[in-house]
Amino acid sequence: MKQGLLPASALALYLVGLPSAFGQSAPVAASRSAPSQVLNSADAALDERQAKDWGLRSEEWARYRQLMQGPLGVYSPNLDPLTALGIEARSDEERSRYAELQVQAESRRVGKTLAYQRAYDAAWQRLYPGLQRVNLPGAQASSVGNQGSGRLAVFVKADCAPCEQRVRQMQGAGTAFDVYMVGSRQDDRRIRQWATQASIDPARVRARTITLNHDGGRWLSLGLPGELPAVVREVNGQWQRQ
Repeated sequence: MKQGLLPASALALYLVGLPSAFGQSAPVAASRSAPSQVLNSADAALDERQAKDWGLRSEEWARYRQLMQGPLGVYSPNLDPLTALGIEARSDEERSRYAELQVQAESRRVGKTLAYQRAYDAAWQRLYPGLQRVNLPGAQASSVGNQGSGRLAVFVKADCAPCEQRVRQMQGAGTAFDVYMVGSRQDDRRIRQWATQASIDPARVRARTITLNHDGGRWLSLGLPGELPAVVREVNGQWQRQ
């Protein structure tokens, strides 16, 4: 064997391991682009479905996604699309549109919750008629506050000076009550910030003579007239303003 030449068997193995000079680049590129196209298509379909669920156009959903990547998303990472777009509305017309969409969405959600509660009640009576009924937490309007205990429930909202004033008066009188914040969007920071502004004593919160809660659609489900703040009490199974 001459120096510098590989044995035939070794040369064959070496050549098998080398990529062919012909026809390789196109299939590799195609194999890489195909999954990317599938992912992009799936993302687009998901965005379209989510936009439809919230009653939004595709361009509105894209703007919501963009907003949540900025300061708004940092300060309030759990904002729903309608609240985010409403806060950052570029005109009164936009703000009104998102507010109406949100009211409609809340109404549908509460309706579904109450419908399920009725089904739950019926199932309980059918399956365990002799046992004490158990309420699902947050699923029924009558679960607001402490049922049958005479404890007051106070419904408030952000940027409401009368709400803060009423809570201060009740706290000063030593009354035990449960605060429900309407429009909190399940954001604990909003409630804590509001409680600080209203000068609620943290010691009373720790002792649970005052509790801080998300409204979760309760105020809407009660169907009581008037503006907030609303101080309500259960009387003979019915919630009445005080």
